[in-house]
Amino acid sequence: MLNIGQHISQEYNDELEDLRNQVLSMGGLVEQQFSDASNALLNGTINIAQRVTELDYQVNAMEVAIDEGCAQIIAKRQPTAIDLRNIFTVIKVVTDLERMGDESEKIAKFASELSADTNSMGFYKNLKHMTFIAKKMLTDALDCYARLDAKKALEVSNMDAEIDAEFEILNRLLSTYLLEDTKNIESILKVTWCARSIERVGDHAKNICEYIVYVVYGKDIRHVIDGKLQDDK
Repeated sequence: MLNIGQHISQEYNDELEDLRNQVLSMGGLVEQQFSDASNALLNGTINIAQRVTELDYQVNAMEVAIDEGCAQIIAKRQPTAIDLRNIFTVIKVVTDLERMGDESEKIAKFASELSADTNSMGFYKNLKHMTFIAKKMLTDALDCYARLDAKKALEVSNMDAEIDAEFEILNRLLSTYLLEDTKNIESILKVTWCARSIERVGDHAKNICEYIVYVVYGKDIRHVIDGKLQDDK
């Protein structure tokens, strides 16, 4: 649970806690979306691809509901300091979660189209490693958000560099393969788009980590080095 402090109004405390619980519930749905989409792509379990789209409707509805909840609290409670940072962070986090859901839906769509294409399977080893890192980043980012663990959030944020490196390697492999066999241009492009979506999931998880640091330190992580953050603790 986030350290939100206590207010004179218990109702206010309950409203803030309910917002964060909704964010974590939304995060759980997005985790399921990405897991289903990844399994559909890497393991050929196409029957679960449709579930990704179904979950996306729920994720979108939750984003709208949470945004409305934030607006109501701002209007009614006029929050200041840490409460205002927390509410702004909720708005930012749900936006990134919703975009992860969109990327998962793209992966599921391409998974269905690639299911019968044996030529593309040679690149799944690279995709599998990227997916493993992205899944871990998403899970760990949500855990950091639940516990307001800025130190761990910094570590999770740094994992994005590994996904970026894997993405560049895969791009080079795909480009080389395409030059050798232009007949498979369509499937190669679809694999590339899947890789891009996985890479973006990592980017959004990194964003969530940055918001956590903002809540804890009140500073933009892009302008504060890790050592300085440690000194300020």
